[in-house]
Amino acid sequence: MLLDGPFTYPEVGATRDARLPTGYRHVLRDVDVGAGRDVFARAAEALLTFGMHRGAGLAVGTRAPAVPGLPVVIRVGAGPLRLTAPCRVVYRIDQPDRQGFAYGTLDGHPERGEEAFVLHLTGTGRIRFRITAFSRPASALARLGGPLTTLAQEFATQRYLRSMRRLSRP
Repeated sequence: MLLDGPFTYPEVGATRDARLPTGYRHVLRDVDVGAGRDVFARAAEALLTFGMHRGAGLAVGTRAPAVPGLPVVIRVGAGPLRLTAPCRVVYRIDQPDRQGFAYGTLDGHPERGEEAFVLHLTGTGRIRFRITAFSRPASALARLGGPLTTLAQEFATQRYLRSMRRLSRP
């Protein structure tokens, strides 16, 4: 695992755009997670310090906040079933009404691609949370998993959404 190595996909930063690259599985989820500037600030702090990931049951190998270039090793499972997923933060959004970041896969990750997590405080005071991702299998295990790999990704996405809803409660 090379945390300072290159990303494992050429479309680095593509989650910023409305058009995701072809040849990948796409994920786009956009949900309401609460209301108010105080809730937004609390949710953004949790998101940018990987609290959402920890709340989804993942181990995160850093206590540092998400900033471009930060290597992040995410682990799920235990013992021989433990899965390690090395990533690096690609970009961070730091605006008064939008907060978030994206990370991309590194060598050793079972997938190739990028995932973005963005909170948006709307003009009505509602908070929207959006996950945008594109990925395809990188490891033999992920390729062999076929539909099970897709189910595992959907399960993780649902856990992220639940975690962010919990973290956004007043």
